[in-house]
Parts: sequence; structure tokens; C-alpha cells
Amino acid sequence: MRLPNVPTDADRDGPAVHIGPDVIVGIMTTIHAGWQDISDASPADDEVKITERLRDAMRRAANQSTHPWSRRMAILPGTESLSRPGLARPDGRTDIPIFLVKIFGKLRDHDPHAIVECKRIAGSNTRLCREYVQEGINRFRIGKYGRRHAAGFMAGYVLSDSATDAANGINRWLSRNGLGSELLQESSLLDERWAWSSCHPRQPPSKTPIMLHHAFLEF
Repeated sequence: MRLPNVPTDADRDGPAVHIGPDVIVGIMTTIHAGWQDISDASPADDEVKITERLRDAMRRAANQSTHPWSRRMAILPGTESLSRPGLARPDGRTDIPIFLVKIFGKLRDHDPHAIVECKRIAGSNTRLCREYVQEGINRFRIGKYGRRHAAGFMAGYVLSDSATDAANGINRWLSRNGLGSELLQESSLLDERWAWSSCHPRQPPSKTPIMLHHAFLEF
């Protein structure tokens, strides 16, 4: 799957935040490495508890990595967010925001430059597939999260079956609901069965499509 083109003109809220394939791979690898470092997470745990463990483990993984990108990103605690400038109070809370030093140096943008949204998922569970789309993917599509981001990230906690089953279950839900053009596909950046990606148009007036990178994490 090709990455979406980055618009040359500025969005109404400022220029699009674009991160390169190497950083995308770095973030995805850190998500998975963090997951591999967790020994006490269970499908019976609630989503918040799992996410807190994942965030801490991602920090350990980044600190131990020798890759250059690991020294250029900060994995932040969950933070309140504004979907657009001028709101009187936050209208969202991100799960795992990531701050990238290179992007800050270029754009002087103090907001997170990448967001990881976390959801429980099982391919055979229609309710969880619906929630993954409506309360996960859609938050990026409508600009509630990462309004100017060209890339976003999702971590799916696979409660049963496999990562492939989770992706296929989400695709069945998308197809049944007229979103067949937005199906998840195997990642073109990572040759791993847990890594998938999807591209989604943004809600107007944004001109920037969003490429979502999905890490399906099996217990």
C-alpha cells in the first residue's frame, strides 16, 4: 500500500505533520518490542490497565534500542487533546502520544507528532470489530486525534484467535458497512503478520488523508 501524498499547501490549522517510513517502522517496532516485554498482561484485564503496561514497556524498549530514532522520540503519558484550535476544553484523551524531536525542530509544534490508539479486538467478535472502527479508526478519520497527521497508529489487543483473524474481522465489518475501499492490508513496511495498514479519507475541510498502521498484539 502506498503512503498518502503529503499536501504541499497548509491545512487550515497548519502544515501537515509527516513522518518518514523509517520512523513509522521505529514506532511499530517499539510497540511490538514493548508488548514482548510484558509478562503479566491478561485478556481479562481492562483496556486501560493493559495500555499502562504497554506504555511503560515501550519506554524500556526505546531506551534499550540502538537505532537512531529511539533517541529522537519521547513516549508520553496519555494526555487530553483538542481536535481543533479554539476549543474551550479538551474533547479527547489520547492513549499513547509520541513526541518526535525532528518534527519539533522543523515545525516548532508542541503537540504530539504521533498517536497510538489502543483497543481490545477479536476477529470473531462483531462488537469489538465495530468498536475498533467507530471508537478507534474513526477518531483519526474525523480529526478528533491527529487532525494534521499524515500517519496514525493503533494497537489491537488480540483477546482470542490470531492477528490475521483480527484484521479479517475488522475488514468484514468495514465491507458490510460500505467502507470496502478502506480495508486493512498487510503492511508494506514490515514483513510481520502482526503489522497491517489502512488508508482513510479525512473529514472536510482537512485535505490530508491518514494512513493508519495497526499492530495486532497477541497474548
